[in-house]
Amino acid sequence: MTIRYLVASLHLVALAIGFGSVICRAQALRNLRPEQELRSVMVADAFWGVAALLWLATGLARIFGGLEKGSTYYLSHPLFLVKLGLFILVVIIESKVARTLSRWRRQLRRGHAVDTGEAALMARISLAEAGIVLVMVFLAAAVARGMGT
Repeated sequence: MTIRYLVASLHLVALAIGFGSVICRAQALRNLRPEQELRSVMVADAFWGVAALLWLATGLARIFGGLEKGSTYYLSHPLFLVKLGLFILVVIIESKVARTLSRWRRQLRRGHAVDTGEAALMARISLAEAGIVLVMVFLAAAVARGMGT
């Protein structure tokens, strides 16, 4: 019971960290000016990455670790499959932001100027991800209560 409670709680903590950090990243990217310090973008992005890893680890533990209803329940539940599809969509669209920010980090380490021309696009992607995460919360609540079966 204690492990189940702890893993479920960490899954929710990841939600709080992830949602907040992706919104902060979007705001930092939206307000970014050429030659401006990129620290706030990078910090928010790091928290978003930590949240994603925590979500994935706790989610897998909950599905396959015998802590919740079990993999058969989740993998046969249509709303869970929609939630899983949305998670995969976030991973796919995040790849653009991840590649760009990785390039920026390398340029900063080398002391080169960073072209932030894609910042507005990455801010929009971040806000789209936040919206998708919000939909995933509603789907998770529905799945947990047996709706949609």
